[in-house]
Amino acid sequence: MARSFDLDTPHGRIALRESGPDGGIPLLLLQRFRGTMDDWDPAFIETISAERRVIWFDSAGIGRSGGRVPDTVGGMAAIAGGVIDAAIGALGFAQADVLGWSLGGVVAQQLALDAPHLVRRLIVAGSSPGGITDGPQPHPRVPQVMTHAVNDAEDFLFLFYPESETAVAAGRASLARIAAQPDRGPRVTAEAFMAQVKAISSWQGVLHRAAELRLPILVANGAQDVMLPAYRSYVLSQQAPYAKLVLYPDAGHAFLFQEIEDFAAEIDRFLA
Repeated sequence: MARSFDLDTPHGRIALRESGPDGGIPLLLLQRFRGTMDDWDPAFIETISAERRVIWFDSAGIGRSGGRVPDTVGGMAAIAGGVIDAAIGALGFAQADVLGWSLGGVVAQQLALDAPHLVRRLIVAGSSPGGITDGPQPHPRVPQVMTHAVNDAEDFLFLFYPESETAVAAGRASLARIAAQPDRGPRVTAEAFMAQVKAISSWQGVLHRAAELRLPILVANGAQDVMLPAYRSYVLSQQAPYAKLVLYPDAGHAFLFQEIEDFAAEIDRFLA
């Protein structure tokens, strides 16, 4: 069962949860654009925390946490680094393994460059190193749908899952699990939304520094991601010297909630 606690940091009070057994280097999760810690699929959390401690949190100004959302990716990475220093340091570890999904993957890459001493291994899921102008582009409907005042189930199915019967069924099941969680926290506010947009828009990317990412990296995505095309994951895997690429067919941006058992097994092998 997940355990909740708060952490006082220079960025404000940060709300965290943890699950899994004691011992071993913890895995820190970094959430997507407009996501809170209630937007992780509980089945995914349960599976990946079966044999390791997993920690996830609302960054400053998000969900249950205090403070304000930074308007730079570097600022977001600094908050994640502070969580590793404080929460994971209190467990007796100087480093964490980090899994970032979507915007969280962007923050995770920046964190690994800004504070390489804090990250042992890195998992970049459904994300991009930025600075890629060639290759497939996001679906033209993505900007409109992702900026709706409130995203409904149909929005998430479009953004996160292919249109096949199997993928849509998996998507509806995941969305139902997420929605069924009790005592969900506040949604991301309009102010936080705008700060995240500014951070993403101003980020220069890390592609020009990918060779500096000299740690083991697992890069994964759904082959039919309409938000951040899988080509961008491929480019990162080619530029980072110790990266492994995994792509899932008939899956999109939320492949990690669609192919839970398979991706959890990849995570286990990678972090072992």
